[in-house]
Amino acid sequence: MKFRSIYQPGSWQWALRRAQWKALGLKDEDFDKPKIAVVNSSSNISICYSHLDEISKYVQQGVKEAGGLPFEIRTTAPSDIITSAGKEARYLMPARDLIVNDIEVQVEGALLDGMVCLSSCDKTTPAHLMAAARLNIPTVLVCCGYQLGGIYESKLYDIEDVYEMVGAYYAGHMDIETFQKITDVAICGPGVCAGMGTANSMQIIAEALGMCLPGNTPIYGGSEKLKKIAIEAGRQAVNCVLSNIRPRDIINEKSIENAVAVAQAVGASVNCVRHLSALVSEAELDIDVVKLFEEKYGKTPTLALIKPNGFTRIEDFEKVGGTLALMKSLAPLLNLDILTVTGKTAREAISNVGVPDGNIVRPLEKPFYNHGSLLILRGNLAPLGAIVKVSAVPRNLWLFKGPARVYEDEEKAIQEIKTIKKGEVVVLRGLGPKGGPGTVFAASFVAAANGAGIAPYIAVVTDGELSGLNRGLVVGQVMPEAAEGGPLAVVQDGDMITIDLHKAEITLHVSDLDERLKMWKPKQIPYKRSWLTFYAKLVQPIYKGAVLG
Repeated sequence: MKFRSIYQPGSWQWALRRAQWKALGLKDEDFDKPKIAVVNSSSNISICYSHLDEISKYVQQGVKEAGGLPFEIRTTAPSDIITSAGKEARYLMPARDLIVNDIEVQVEGALLDGMVCLSSCDKTTPAHLMAAARLNIPTVLVCCGYQLGGIYESKLYDIEDVYEMVGAYYAGHMDIETFQKITDVAICGPGVCAGMGTANSMQIIAEALGMCLPGNTPIYGGSEKLKKIAIEAGRQAVNCVLSNIRPRDIINEKSIENAVAVAQAVGASVNCVRHLSALVSEAELDIDVVKLFEEKYGKTPTLALIKPNGFTRIEDFEKVGGTLALMKSLAPLLNLDILTVTGKTAREAISNVGVPDGNIVRPLEKPFYNHGSLLILRGNLAPLGAIVKVSAVPRNLWLFKGPARVYEDEEKAIQEIKTIKKGEVVVLRGLGPKGGPGTVFAASFVAAANGAGIAPYIAVVTDGELSGLNRGLVVGQVMPEAAEGGPLAVVQDGDMITIDLHKAEITLHVSDLDERLKMWKPKQIPYKRSWLTFYAKLVQPIYKGAVLG
């Protein structure tokens, strides 16, 4: 079998590659092997990536055992915890698409034959899926797992608690010494944020799509199990090249439907909507992902309530079978004949999975809720839709009406958290992909509101980025975003807003909305010559996944 990485002897490509690779120590027989990129976003700036160099070695071992030749390549490594420090987290969403293009340059430029992508923090899993769909070369994802929390004064704390305690500190409910001691123990071991945040949600979705090995998600980042999966993923990437199994054979309308159903059933992050929309764009599929979530909401029950949706922890979900157990329970509602990276179907992947435990993962006939977890709202404030994670909203907040309190600076909102009144609708706007530019991390305000104890009494409406760890009445991904001239741009302090989850509606009660929109003018981009300004000029609307184009 001739691989695309092999050039005709005597050609300039053959000669130059041979000179380079012989200098690296390759043997003559290596040149005829399938060449596999091991895409590693390793970094010692974040615990999310701290174990990836080791995992990469196991992947490379598997590639070699299957007769392939591994080449490790590095990409940028955005951490939603660390990279959020600069410019109010505006670099996070642009980093996702930077990774996609980085992979294209290195893998397509070198004409390698396949990829194994080590997926960890929030942006890497969607970026790896997007790159796989764009390049359409044989690809296997290795989802590199979650971190564990730690103990302080006999109580378990994790990163979600740290987020929320910012609000407790600003509200005067906690002293800095106690806060510091909790941060000292909140993360024990490598991996992504514990809980059903965006990172774990997207890793679960990768398995639901069939793009990683069955049983990969969720998984503890420091486990021996992950090492074994890494070796097998390396082997399987070579098999995918030999069998010509490509991402677009796997990522199609039926697997996207499965991914949405799993997201609804598990209470996934609201950010899954934008990331799946981006994947659809890269795969050149004609699917309205927002509408698909809207349709699946009433047809897909909630079968698991992992923190922050409930009190079950992510490690407990793994113990009872994780994604495979959920898919087993959800099986009558899934397309089980979809292909996976193993060359087998989803039906075969769940065939040996036992009956769900009935507590952490409920059976289809006894769900936690008869509806899904991610609700699409429509109305004059969000004509193209907005998203609520209803599994994290108390029932008493399902109908909420109050006056708007508008902020265009999230940090100011956090600093003024003690002055926010019960019954108000806090509007955080101008924080979307184009408005930032680069999406601002509105999740920090929501977490702070919970820590301050006011979240049960207010609503939050934003076009900024949320976290899957957020809880309370939070309306995110308002479309169109304010910077595109969406109605959110003209909300004024005191305007009445109604959020009705029963009717899936969000309404701005003003009589002059059309006049306000006619008078609206976009703001100038505040940054000069930076990745953010380039991003602002290229980024597409959020309902298209905020891809570059």
